[in-house]
Amino acid sequence: MAAAGLVGAGAAGQRPAHSASGLLVENVTRLYPVRVAKVVAPASVQDVVQALQHWPGPVAIGGARYSMGGQIGVEGGLHIDMRAMNALVWLDAKARTVRVQAGMCWRDLQDHLDPHDLAVRTMQSYANFTVGGSVSVNVHGRYVGHGPIGASVRALQIVLASGEVREACRQQHPDLFRAALGGYGGLGVVTEVELDLDANTPMERSVVHAALDDYPGFFAAKVRRNPQAVMHNADLLPPLFDRATAVTWSSTDKPVTVPERLVPRGQGYGLDKTVIWAMTELPGGHQLQHKVVRPALLRGQPVVWRNREASLDAASLEPASRAQSTYVLQEYFAPVAQFAAFTRGLARVLQQHGAQVLNISVRHAPPDPDAVMAWAREEVFSWVLYYKQGTSPEAQAAVGRWTRALIDLALSHGGTYYLPYQRHATPAQFAAAYPQADRFRAAKAVWDPQGRMTNMLWKQYL
Repeated sequence: MAAAGLVGAGAAGQRPAHSASGLLVENVTRLYPVRVAKVVAPASVQDVVQALQHWPGPVAIGGARYSMGGQIGVEGGLHIDMRAMNALVWLDAKARTVRVQAGMCWRDLQDHLDPHDLAVRTMQSYANFTVGGSVSVNVHGRYVGHGPIGASVRALQIVLASGEVREACRQQHPDLFRAALGGYGGLGVVTEVELDLDANTPMERSVVHAALDDYPGFFAAKVRRNPQAVMHNADLLPPLFDRATAVTWSSTDKPVTVPERLVPRGQGYGLDKTVIWAMTELPGGHQLQHKVVRPALLRGQPVVWRNREASLDAASLEPASRAQSTYVLQEYFAPVAQFAAFTRGLARVLQQHGAQVLNISVRHAPPDPDAVMAWAREEVFSWVLYYKQGTSPEAQAAVGRWTRALIDLALSHGGTYYLPYQRHATPAQFAAAYPQADRFRAAKAVWDPQGRMTNMLWKQYL
């Protein structure tokens, strides 16, 4: 979800904790915990079938637990923890295709792919997320021209609430396939995912600074039309968010300057955490980021393996504690022509409300022809906000106010907002942002007629 390492999610989601009234399922932010009646951790498709057949009530699904607003659980329901379903089903290196169990994390898949000089085609900027969870929220990353992950998904295995196992793709049960992409577990449990892959190639980084009005033209001419461009994002920094720092990774024949093929596992990231703390807690934090942190992070033109840049660890963003404050994401989408106007409006809203935003990472996506609940219904830029907020009810209410203001701003510019985050949107805002929700409801009526596959997101908006 930024190349410089300041946009992402925190460390792996929490295990369920016992409480007097059930099991507490938490996400990475520790906000919006959900009390469920039962947790199962299947290791096979048959385990999922049996769990669904033996549970009569509502069911929700969790992977690495980076969705931040109750999308992984439903009150009083069954929680299916998919993380034990992490096996490689098969890999066809010659055809550049792979099939995995849905609970596999991207970093584990990269361990299988890298010896074959293969890479994931589309994923988030960090490798801690599960494949199935990524499909269920229809993620995107920094990959130029790729759009959301759905374009690289060849097929899905889905277990319906009845326990029936269905194979879905663009030719077989296409309505189920398209609704499951970005369906947040609302139709069934995705148990296997088949993906297209790309080559693992060396990439060289370049950095260009652009004024807001100039950035769309720069992107179209120097990035979108550049066949060597592999990854790209543009960073906007507080407090003004008035200049784009465009970071592009392009394929190259130059020798790598960083020999690691993948980011090593298990690093402490003490310096990263100290820097993030300093930028949010010390006087002059904005100046520290502008004058010291960013220039240091973006110095030089390193050449790295694609898999190394794609295997970043979200542990680098995990604070020492989330008790009093936590780090959260939001994301908005607007048509390309609205880039400068939306960015200026966004900056005004954030300044008016005193939002503590560390940075905004801009991405691009072409129209999404696949997902029913598509967030890119035309060519769009996306704005990924990485910010710090308090955990008190008052702090959460304050974030809700500026979030709704930003949703209204996005809607006024012909855009929308992304659903994996806190559920601050009103039902009217959801309906305006996702007018195709009726098509999703229709698909759900076919594949989940009793409405058992749900979570706190769908409870609120469907």
